[in-house]
Amino acid sequence: MHSVIRNFAGQSRPYLKLKSAWSSSSGTPILRRLYATTQLDLPALDRKWRRVSKRSELPEEGRQLRGGTGSVAALKNHDSQSTNNHMYILSMFPYPSGNLHLGHLRVYTIADVIARFYSLQGRDVLLPMGWDAFGLPAENAAIERGIDPAVWTRDNIARMKEQLESMNAIFDWSREFATCDPEFYKHTQKIFLLLHKHGLVSQRKATVNWDPIDKTVLANEQVDSEGRSWRSGAKIEQRELEQWFFHITQFKESLLRDLKKLGEDDAWPERVLTMQKNWLGRTEGAYYEFLANTADKGIESRKLRIYTTRPETIFAAQFLALSPHSLLVQQMAQEDPALREFVERVKDLPPDTTEGYEISYLKATSPLSSLKDVPEENLKPLPVYVTPYVRGDYETGAIMGVPAHDARDFAFWKRHRPDEPLKYAVSPEPSGSISSLKDGPYLEAGFLTPITGSYCTKPSSVAAKDIVSQIKTTSNLAESNTKWKIRDWLISRQRYWGTPIPIIHCNTCGPQPVPEDQLPVTLPKVDHHWESGRPGNPLESATDWVNTSCPKCHGPAKRDTDTMDTFVDSSWYYMRFVDPNNLEAPVSEAAAKSQLPVDIYIGGVEHAILHLLYARFVYKAVMSILYPEMGKEDGHLSSPLDFSGEPFKRLITQGMVHGKTYTDPDSGRFLKPDEVDLSDPSRPKVVASGKTGTVSFEKMSKSKHNGVDPTSFIAKYGSDATRAHILFQAPVGEILNWDEDKISGVTRWLRRLYDFVQTVTKSEPKSHTGFDGKAYFGRPADEIKKMNERESAQWAADVEVWRETQNTIASVTNALEKVYPLNTMVSSLMGLTNILVENKLASDTIKREATRQLIRMMAPITPAFAEECWSILIPNSRSIFAKGECSWPVQDGSLQFLGRSYVSCAVQVNGKLRCVVDVPLKPVEIADGGDEFRNWVTEEILKSPEAQAKLVGDLDIRKATKVFPVRGGAVVNYVIPKKKE
Repeated sequence: MHSVIRNFAGQSRPYLKLKSAWSSSSGTPILRRLYATTQLDLPALDRKWRRVSKRSELPEEGRQLRGGTGSVAALKNHDSQSTNNHMYILSMFPYPSGNLHLGHLRVYTIADVIARFYSLQGRDVLLPMGWDAFGLPAENAAIERGIDPAVWTRDNIARMKEQLESMNAIFDWSREFATCDPEFYKHTQKIFLLLHKHGLVSQRKATVNWDPIDKTVLANEQVDSEGRSWRSGAKIEQRELEQWFFHITQFKESLLRDLKKLGEDDAWPERVLTMQKNWLGRTEGAYYEFLANTADKGIESRKLRIYTTRPETIFAAQFLALSPHSLLVQQMAQEDPALREFVERVKDLPPDTTEGYEISYLKATSPLSSLKDVPEENLKPLPVYVTPYVRGDYETGAIMGVPAHDARDFAFWKRHRPDEPLKYAVSPEPSGSISSLKDGPYLEAGFLTPITGSYCTKPSSVAAKDIVSQIKTTSNLAESNTKWKIRDWLISRQRYWGTPIPIIHCNTCGPQPVPEDQLPVTLPKVDHHWESGRPGNPLESATDWVNTSCPKCHGPAKRDTDTMDTFVDSSWYYMRFVDPNNLEAPVSEAAAKSQLPVDIYIGGVEHAILHLLYARFVYKAVMSILYPEMGKEDGHLSSPLDFSGEPFKRLITQGMVHGKTYTDPDSGRFLKPDEVDLSDPSRPKVVASGKTGTVSFEKMSKSKHNGVDPTSFIAKYGSDATRAHILFQAPVGEILNWDEDKISGVTRWLRRLYDFVQTVTKSEPKSHTGFDGKAYFGRPADEIKKMNERESAQWAADVEVWRETQNTIASVTNALEKVYPLNTMVSSLMGLTNILVENKLASDTIKREATRQLIRMMAPITPAFAEECWSILIPNSRSIFAKGECSWPVQDGSLQFLGRSYVSCAVQVNGKLRCVVDVPLKPVEIADGGDEFRNWVTEEILKSPEAQAKLVGDLDIRKATKVFPVRGGAVVNYVIPKKKE
């Protein structure tokens, strides 16, 4: 009997069906090959093993087998109380825009590979998936199309889910939810009320950022540096409105303190930690009061209060500067026509201007005058300027100008007093010497210089506190102060498609929380609004929904018509995945204690501030109230604000995916695919002119015509080749330049290995578990010496293959554990494949065992391919991902018998071979990629006298800007910029 499967090109191909997919005399499901062919068709393999996976989702026994490539393979019962074997891996869930893009495909491939790896290690893995479904794009699309945003969103979810399933990931779809599900946002509302009850939510009038296009309020974090909306791009307006806030500032100390814990063992990327610290913005500073002395103009002497984050630099203050908007300046401008004219003229100047007006009749005396042992030069009266670069809305509207230690002050001083030397209060030299400082600002910490008197040589950070304390004690003209940049989180949005705020407003009782038994407060149907195409919030005119009764006095009242910022939904969704069917609480105590926090969280670095900061806050706030013992430090939690728990143990941030982009060399215009002749890919030509087009890699966008449809790509090359290509092209944390032409190397590798697998001797199920490398290679020396010529050649071949196998196990495992060097995992597997295929003398036993180890290591990346090869190598076997069928390979201790502790390393500079030297085998703890390996291999290369002689001067490999190691150091290419003529 023949069955017909259509490949991606639409051609039919007969496959001989050998047996039913499921059969066993004992009742245990056994996977059979569905067809026999020596021709590798990767898209057909995808379809085959997806069908097998779906069939396996029937009996309880089959749940351990669902997994070759499909939905919840190898995932166990996640409701276990034991946390010893639990592994929660989560990728940031997608917004259902309607189409999967390559950024999605990259992050979900990484997550799936890591999940499969830990599952093969025997861990109880949870890899869920859901949808970040609320938000402005859906609402704007609804207005444009005249449809309900729920309809648009659900259609997109269905389409994207189908696309996700094509990548053969083991997502646990049984836990799927969308944030627009009432069952989900019921608990978002519960969290709001929980925080409200404990004083972490309030409504108050505030000046807010209003987006005139999307007609809603935005948090400060959602406005860019140019004052534009993060979504619409519109210039933000300031409005005074009643708004709801989450009091994230109450947790600021905990949020900052626990970043140190996240930085241990590189659990979070350093740049993300830095961005979080900067957004929290804790600064230790001080207020100083200078005395402004006036000789005339009828203005009495008065104190000028300034704020500085570097109190120790007061010794180097050379002027004071006032904002044109300050009260003192406005007062003096009434009597000073020239000042009045200046203030009027500079109103619209940019903030980096160096324009200034010196108030000649005003001088300032430093508070240092109250101290003893202060050099006389620090007590001279300081000139006072008015300049727009001093903001009127920041602190006191006045600063002390320290040109030696502030770039803006320096630029201003050089314009107005170019001949006066700088006064340095801080030096990088422990002696306090300023000899190394040139005519420019020194902006770092250091040691105080001789102009600071008795403070000379003291570290600036220590001296700052002492200086402020001494001035305060002697004259009360200084005050220490700690400031934070972070502000409370504004969550109100004046739009429809979001979680309704569960508050009822009563004229008698005031704002009242919606009773818990009335949750969720669901969104009403407002079809007329979408049909009209009007922007704005339709909830305000939904009178049947708005008008209700007060839960306290039962009199007439109105619902709050604001909805919550969608970041509220994503700030807790990871809790819901571990307890998706809980009707009473967002997450139960048992689920929280057994399965939280997330072990590995994977997503884009663009969420380094907003989402991650909000998620950390909500986790700390909710858990500190519900389950405070989860955040105890040393068994003690003095208050909820001291909660030390974190939602994500480890954070992996992947780089963006850039597409190949063609531009016209004459006009610079981006070219569409049909405007480029790619008959010779190395020389793309502009069809219209015949000229060679310019090729670059840019962020994918419609305007650049460089987008790639992942679904079409998978249909063409197969999921496995696509996944391997994604991982192979770049380290996880770096930008991936997507080049379709390069996938040929991956498909060639898979076909070569597939052909080789056909030649390897088969074995019965379970027989592959008995090979003992230590026993095989640890034979007595006398026995090895007695081998004849043929046996010796085979022994040497076996040693070479098994040594490469053992080293590959170490390097691949290390890459998977570290995640960022996953690209080296693919190159290591390719290297082992080459050794296997090219070594013609190795014994059948070693070839079979090495091939099985190779297929097991490939399984997380190429699951369908691995399933097929496993069924060939071990006929009548179960899924490679089935419990008890296969486990992750580990080194067997045989390396000690395999000799050759060095490899020959071909050293290239700019692609040209310079020398070949012996370097040690790479230590197991060092991954093939990354700075650690590059530094190690460079150090080992330079131990060779030949390398020292040849790699000098312009060829000094220590000057390389890029290093490309291949196969654990067998080849290393150093890129050194050539000197310009």
